Amino acid sequence: MTEPWVALEPGADPAERVRMLQRAHETFAAAGTVPRPVRSVVADSWRRSARAGVGPDGTADVELSDGDLGAYRAEHPLARVMPLFRELMGTFAADGEHLLAVCDEHGRLLWVEGHPATRREAGRMNFVPGARWAETAVGTNAPGTAVAVDRPVQVFAAEHFIRRVQPWTCAAAPVHDPRTGRVLGAVDLTGGNGLAHPHSLGFVQAVARAAESQLALLTPENTATDRPGLTALGRDEAQFVVGGRGIRLSRRHSEILVLLARHPEGLTGDELLCALYEDESVTPVTLRVEMARLRGVLGPGVLASRPYRLTVPVESDVDAVERRLRSGAVTAAAAAYTGPLLPASQAPAVVRLRRRLADGLRTALIARRDPDLLADWAHAAWGEDDIDVWRALAAVRPTASVRARLAALEDELTAPSRWSRPAER
Repeated sequence: MTEPWVALEPGADPAERVRMLQRAHETFAAAGTVPRPVRSVVADSWRRSARAGVGPDGTADVELSDGDLGAYRAEHPLARVMPLFRELMGTFAADGEHLLAVCDEHGRLLWVEGHPATRREAGRMNFVPGARWAETAVGTNAPGTAVAVDRPVQVFAAEHFIRRVQPWTCAAAPVHDPRTGRVLGAVDLTGGNGLAHPHSLGFVQAVARAAESQLALLTPENTATDRPGLTALGRDEAQFVVGGRGIRLSRRHSEILVLLARHPEGLTGDELLCALYEDESVTPVTLRVEMARLRGVLGPGVLASRPYRLTVPVESDVDAVERRLRSGAVTAAAAAYTGPLLPASQAPAVVRLRRRLADGLRTALIARRDPDLLADWAHAAWGEDDIDVWRALAAVRPTASVRARLAALEDELTAPSRWSRPAER
């Protein structure tokens, strides 16, 4: 197959592919191996699902309902483009007996609309507003996987990880904030096997791009130009926005800009060397070369020296989380936290800031005891092994899936490490 994101190549027999996928799924469930003809994107998703503790006979949990769901949807950025989604996809979904679904960045379904009979059938597997359909909760599925890999993706029949979802086919595409580039959620088309066609994937991808264009038009111009912004949470390469222009930074330049944004008074060359490099043998010449390259990337007038500093105030997503935490706005802080700060960075000062930010937020979440906020953290990639958060979640939402995941983590915690065993004689 030439296109890994499309479920069926032209001319393929859907019935035969279903049978082959069912056999492959049973092989994976029994032995943990992924035979052909499973696509690489699906095989990787199956492995992530298994590592998250998802079972093939599981089901989605409904985490938001009634007033909580309504309030959350009203505040979500994708609420602004729901009229566009309905205009572009509503008739197609209703006439084709499909569903239009929209999820947030955590894979939680916000809207599910379309053909009434199809909605009733989908409701039997909890494909309903307020239910969590992240990969870490229900395994491979188009909206959850699209958010996980940040790519448009189609999931066909037995490619779904959970068996009760395997009669369905879906195609989904992520929707991004046009200013920062972060994933806001995904738009999805769900129905029967007739959707296993390249056109359905192209359709949802086009709708997602239209939504991003609409969001850009709805964003006041001054928010993109008044103050430079830095987005560094949940990504190894930060994005710097200045004068309405988005700049993707290298990993080292990302670290430098994060640190300079934290220190508007500036940092000397020696201070920046210590903050960036574990290796004490790195010379000031290396840093000067990096700073010269960064100055060229940012353009004139943004980066000054002696000391190194930014000439304009920069608003970062790290600042936003910290400010909300200090004011006690834990829900808003959690919404702004899109992942660990520059997760691949080993720069000493960045590592310290990353730990301090994550620890401050998770401590606030545990103290708040809000099951939805705890679930958001626990089901995110950075929280899937956070046993303290899982314990807090189990105390306020003791569902079977939560208890099972907590039990698995506690078993891992108490199991003797193979490295601690005495060597055999």
